[in-house]
Amino acid sequence: MLAKANKIVLPSYTKQGLDLSKASKIQMAIFGWKVYVTKNALD
Repeated sequence: MLAKANKIVLPSYTKQGLDLSKASKIQMAIFGWKVYVTKNALD
């Protein structure tokens, strides 16, 4: 449920072609949160 909410609410940086080496701290935090939720949803 949380993963679906993230998909709807949070932006998709992979679709935008965001370069992670040039991402802001907020963008990195959002990306990290999405990775964390996805990893735990798969377990």
